[in-house]
Amino acid sequence: MPSSSHDTAEHARLARPARPGSDPAVGNEWYEWGPYLAERAWGSVREDYSESGDAWSSFPHDHARSRAYRWNEDGLAGVSDVDQRLCLSLALWNGRDPILKERIFGLTGPEGNHGEDAKEYWWYLDALPSHAWLRWRYHYPQGEFPYDLLVAENGRRGLHDPEFELLDTGAFDQDRYWSVEVTYAKADPTDLLMHISIHNHGPEAAELHVLPTLWFRNTWDADGDQGPKPVVRFDDGAIRAELDRSSTYELVSASGPGGAPVALFCENETNAPRIFGAPATTAFPKDGINDHVVSGATTVDPAQTGTKAAWWHRMTVAAGADAELRLRLRRVDPTSATTAASPDLGSGFDAVMAERSRDADEYYAAITPSTLDPERAKVVRQASAGLVWSKQYYAYRVARWLDGDPGEPPPPEAHRHGRNAGWRHLDANDILAMPDPWEYPWFAAWDLAFHTIAWAHLDPAFAKDQLLVLLREEYLNPNGALPAYEWSFDDVNPPVHSFAAFRVFAIAGDHDLAFLERAFHKLLINYTWWLNRQDPDGNNLFGGGFLGLDNISPIDRSHLPPGASLVQADGSAWMAFNSLAMLSMAQRLAEHDPVYDDLVVTFVERFMSITRAINSSGLYDPDRGFFYDFIDGPDGRERVEVETIGGAVPLFSAVTMRGADDDERSHDLRRRLLRLLDVEASGIADLEALGRLRFDGTAAELLVSVVTPDQLRTTLAELFDEDAFLSPHGLRALSKRYDGRPYAVTVEGVSYIVDYEPAESTTPMYGGNSNWRGPVWVPVNYLVIRALARFHTWVGPDFTVEYPTGSGHERNLLEVAQDLADRIVSLFVRAPDGHRPVFGGETRFQQDPAWDNLLFFEYFHGDNGAGLGASHQTGWTALVIDLLLDPPTESWALKAEMHPETDRG
Repeated sequence: MPSSSHDTAEHARLARPARPGSDPAVGNEWYEWGPYLAERAWGSVREDYSESGDAWSSFPHDHARSRAYRWNEDGLAGVSDVDQRLCLSLALWNGRDPILKERIFGLTGPEGNHGEDAKEYWWYLDALPSHAWLRWRYHYPQGEFPYDLLVAENGRRGLHDPEFELLDTGAFDQDRYWSVEVTYAKADPTDLLMHISIHNHGPEAAELHVLPTLWFRNTWDADGDQGPKPVVRFDDGAIRAELDRSSTYELVSASGPGGAPVALFCENETNAPRIFGAPATTAFPKDGINDHVVSGATTVDPAQTGTKAAWWHRMTVAAGADAELRLRLRRVDPTSATTAASPDLGSGFDAVMAERSRDADEYYAAITPSTLDPERAKVVRQASAGLVWSKQYYAYRVARWLDGDPGEPPPPEAHRHGRNAGWRHLDANDILAMPDPWEYPWFAAWDLAFHTIAWAHLDPAFAKDQLLVLLREEYLNPNGALPAYEWSFDDVNPPVHSFAAFRVFAIAGDHDLAFLERAFHKLLINYTWWLNRQDPDGNNLFGGGFLGLDNISPIDRSHLPPGASLVQADGSAWMAFNSLAMLSMAQRLAEHDPVYDDLVVTFVERFMSITRAINSSGLYDPDRGFFYDFIDGPDGRERVEVETIGGAVPLFSAVTMRGADDDERSHDLRRRLLRLLDVEASGIADLEALGRLRFDGTAAELLVSVVTPDQLRTTLAELFDEDAFLSPHGLRALSKRYDGRPYAVTVEGVSYIVDYEPAESTTPMYGGNSNWRGPVWVPVNYLVIRALARFHTWVGPDFTVEYPTGSGHERNLLEVAQDLADRIVSLFVRAPDGHRPVFGGETRFQQDPAWDNLLFFEYFHGDNGAGLGASHQTGWTALVIDLLLDPPTESWALKAEMHPETDRG
């Protein structure tokens, strides 16, 4: 049911109009503060000004505590204002570590035996889309954190070894750890309550230092003389943050178990002697609070002023006991002659916390069907929390980054002409939905499209904005290309924005034609780029390289052997899919403006041309029912006959068109389409024979698809074979038939091999941190599920397939779609034996209630469903929200797509 139809306090907050002249994504006053702080800002492309372009070594974790960031900030349980000028997060110290715990630690790409990887345990427990309620949890060892051991042991291991995790170090043995939960509740848009709950899980009393930290992002060094430098200072029992005369905040803290806290101050400026061996610019640099707490250094300002400050709480907590801290950050009026009342940290604090908790319960009860059991309702709520916590402030002015900041030393010449040099126009300064706040703290084009589908159930306005943002002139290349991701904006991602836009339109209520039209016009520019740039020969066969599927092919499809060229089955299929999504948008717009009829005909023609090219190129093998790439080399053409989920991409394309001769416009459109079909196909009679065209009186229905129903049946027989693609938890990305029987192709005398790898990758292709050679990936499963439901609307319930193949059980396509959705959902819910597949064989997560908090991984083991890759990839894995709130067998959004007049009440 569309989110807008609900009546809760949270829905009322989301419905607040944007402030005049503001960006819709941030214009609502409740968006002023949010979880916009990344879990990692070090090791990013934006912070790399090196000649080599090695972002990981240019700004490593060891620099993060001492070196000011240029583009954005990071922290534990962090929040910031919408421009990330003022930030609030948590720092911890167990009395044994060499540094404060201010941010999540992990391995860089070169350090990890399977690429970059966070080596800590934290969870996003709960959240409201307005950020009026946020809950976060972290487990912190009481012994010294094994930084060096994690680096050394993972460095010793190879691609065929499992990763060495924090639990493997013994850091949590005998339950010697703290669980720390941070809860934010807003009394109003600029009044944030921060509650920190601490539990000692260990067998004896232990000491913990807790430092809620408030600081300004360093903009003064890069921007030069842009007015007065902001300041934080101690004032009448509060830490006061003064950005300018119109924006002043104060952070107050109640006493804790150890008594009243101490306010510490330093500057958010680089410790130049430590980082660069250069003269100091301040005696109280960014790591001043760290050095003072850990070693007693005189590196905090005795005048109690600076640009970074913390309340230092020290407490001893008995074994099994709890402690709590209460803080409040609120905007104050520095011009008021009346002294503001002291912020309530007692009963008023409790009342706000209780009210926002009720708001969250009410909101999720409203959007979650009552038919969902508690386990599945938990999946919806915690996946939603992950989405909200993954909203990040993202700034990247590429021209400034390439040329260097005024007053700063210019970067090396190689930097100015290296990565992203063709994207000088890109000027990002937005709140964006990130794939993973630690592993991928930057936008990725096709990830973002999937994020919006889940977001449409929570906050439709934000979902629409996220689809439009990459289409704006400050992102979209003048040639029409969408930026892929900051590591290489030039890379090509599958064109799924059009599909996502139409899906979001339907989920959000099927009424916002202004959004649909705005997206459609910008997507036309991107569609033209695909025609002109990815079909260089003009033969309607499209490339694109790896297309987001990293190592799925035996050959790196973006870096081919010398003298070789590639004819990609999935490149052309993705473009067919894009064409049908654009057709669906044009159809809906044409219902209100017949001008769009021309584009309806255009996209039917484009789709048929691509389909004809695919079918005549030999990419499709009718006997095996699969689509395969070709490699063209000096010795001729060779088919790459490896069966991957990429070979199923043509199945994603299916739309039913229905027209009747009930008015002059309909008659004219029907005439034009039938004429086109008669020209493009063998003839109308042939389309009827293939099961793609049927007449009902004056009405005609057309199945616009790459494959016919009979071809679909052949392909599905392989997809639904448990010895090939079908796993207990969804479709694998590569057929299991290659398990122990690898496929090899030889090009220019070099043999390239692919085999079934259900877990982590054993190839360094694309950094080795993701694997498409066997695991289950939610986004492609999602597209198969929705495609089957669309095919069902054409073939009906009497069209059945054997499912699973060889089982003897026949099911119609809608039943199959629902079963595949259930398999994906089963990754996260407890099985009859009590275990959650996502946690694999990790006993802590399976048996200890303190660890039974869901994680939404990047991909999943092809045999047992264990979570793999990025551990907080709630972005596209949050598609599980859509599968639960709009299941295939009851999909009101699909009905809206197919029949706009349907009442979705």
